[in-house]
Amino acid sequence: MARNKKQPVIVHSPTDRNLDRRAFHRLAAAFAAAPAAAALPFGIPASAAMPDRKDSVNEKSPAQLIDAKTQRAIDKGLAYLKRTQVKTGRNRGAFANSGLAGGVATASLGGLAMMCGGHAPGQGPYGKAIDLCVEYVLKNVRDTGYIALSGNGSRENMYGHGFSMLFLSQAYGMTQKAEIAKKLRLAVELTCKTQNDQGGWRYQPRKSDADLSITVCQIMGLRGARDAGIDVPDEVRGKCIEYVKRSQNKNGSFRYTLNGGHTTFAMTAAGVTSLYSAGIYEGEAVETALNYLQKFKPSAAGQGGGHYFYSNYYAVQAMWHAGGKHWEEWYPAIRDQLLKNQTDEGSWRSTEAGPQFGAAMACIILQMPLNYLPVFSP
Repeated sequence: MARNKKQPVIVHSPTDRNLDRRAFHRLAAAFAAAPAAAALPFGIPASAAMPDRKDSVNEKSPAQLIDAKTQRAIDKGLAYLKRTQVKTGRNRGAFANSGLAGGVATASLGGLAMMCGGHAPGQGPYGKAIDLCVEYVLKNVRDTGYIALSGNGSRENMYGHGFSMLFLSQAYGMTQKAEIAKKLRLAVELTCKTQNDQGGWRYQPRKSDADLSITVCQIMGLRGARDAGIDVPDEVRGKCIEYVKRSQNKNGSFRYTLNGGHTTFAMTAAGVTSLYSAGIYEGEAVETALNYLQKFKPSAAGQGGGHYFYSNYYAVQAMWHAGGKHWEEWYPAIRDQLLKNQTDEGSWRSTEAGPQFGAAMACIILQMPLNYLPVFSP
């Protein structure tokens, strides 16, 4: 059973930081009160969507879940990201000078990881690093609105575009900077124009076939933009949510494409997170999906499976939305697994896109109980 959606609850980090937390909360509150939020098509307004933390008498507080050992791992991970960020040259703001770690997806996820810890653009020890991420992503918004590195050798695709929309939406909600709004609108328009007749998206910014993995990235980016006051047509919202619903199998899992394709942990985690983002908090579709995900609960055996970080990024959101027993069992399991696999330098090894990508994803997952970013709020 999902948490009741009542009044917002601001939770605080279990450790003191130099950042002015009250300023961050004012920014977050302003975000939740964005003019378009009352008509939010991807669910209910962020200000009303945060969970009632009293739904489960046994649910642990953020300070209990993020203990001293976990906080040290988070601090080490964020410090690694800040240390490896490119400070000068054409790739200023990225987390590498080449490869997927040097793309807009990793830059956006790195910025989100810092913001998940209560760090706001331009403020505190990570304010400048977040600003550099914003600068880098904005620089790579093309005239068409597509967010991707230029050049024939670029490996960017609509994954990066979706993650970038999500990141820019959170940054815009906190800063209200006109330059971010202008380019975020272009990005949203590009996504809306390239939605196919089924309601989904594929790797390239054009109407073609669709897959659930890419589609969910666009849904989350569009939801974040709408939260921040950027217009997203209801028709686009309706079509993509129907696409997600049609992607579910009878056993609760989600498949890669409507015409078939493999069923995976990653697809099911992404699918149920999309349902929650659409304001679908309970019912057979949600319950069967959550039950299916339980067989993939992290164990002490180690980090395994393909697309590990992508899968667990969505899975922790799904369990966070679900609350109760689902959350109470899942978060400690993934937390302990991530703590076990962190490297001495503070990163996490990732076959998906490198150690910076792993560090960003791991820090987002570990900080989910803090509930700072509206787009991740239930």
